[in-house]
Amino acid sequence: MKSDTSTFNKIQKHLRKDVWDAWVTYALIENGDRVMVCLSGGKDSYTLLDVLMHYQKTSKIQFEIIAVHLDQKQPGYPEYILPNYLKQLGIEYRIVEKDTYSIVKEKTLPGQTMCSLCSRLRRGNLYTIADEVRATKIALGHHRDDIIETFLMNIFNGARIEAMPAKYMTDDGRHIVIRPLAFCKESEIEVYSKEMNFPIIPCTLCGSQENMMRKKVKKMIKDWDDEFPGRSSSMFNALRNVNPSHLLDTKLFDFLEIKKGAID
Repeated sequence: MKSDTSTFNKIQKHLRKDVWDAWVTYALIENGDRVMVCLSGGKDSYTLLDVLMHYQKTSKIQFEIIAVHLDQKQPGYPEYILPNYLKQLGIEYRIVEKDTYSIVKEKTLPGQTMCSLCSRLRRGNLYTIADEVRATKIALGHHRDDIIETFLMNIFNGARIEAMPAKYMTDDGRHIVIRPLAFCKESEIEVYSKEMNFPIIPCTLCGSQENMMRKKVKKMIKDWDDEFPGRSSSMFNALRNVNPSHLLDTKLFDFLEIKKGAID
């Protein structure tokens, strides 16, 4: 069911503003950048490409866009969809075939989730492609809800306080990765994607696993928001308002220097 025109216009305005706010806050894209937009075929990456194309036309910042898709050779993958769509947009693109599907299916034990291995393989391939296409920035489609979910999953499963940064440099210093949708709500992306009629390509790996921890955390957050409206927004804002001296990590704050009489 499609939304009315006023609702769509409001959501489009919200998404563009949220992207611009993240852009300015973290200096995501600068003059002369060549941005590799990682296009998975899902609602998030389509929205990311759409908004960046909008600002490529309307902002004063001069930058290039190249859309890159990794064909992981999943069964039933519709190879024609993305080339047709990207040709219609008239933008530079590249589709790379890598059979990571077989590797993930072979290496993942029964009962294990496939996302971690799949993500590592996909990321490594994308970094290689970024070198080949001379990209100065790699843009991923993670949104605000992804960041909150990752934050909670790292607390519950990883025993660490960590989320997804809007911008970071890879450990080897070769690539800068950005997440322009960092401030965007998934609910608005869903409506926008349906209204724009993006040609969605479903994932037959992680999308087929119903007991994934991320799905459980997503449901938990939704239940919280239903009972306490605004709770997810509060959690997200907390990630932007950190006080290291009120945590327990000695790497972030020098607690040993706190001594009686230290302040004259």
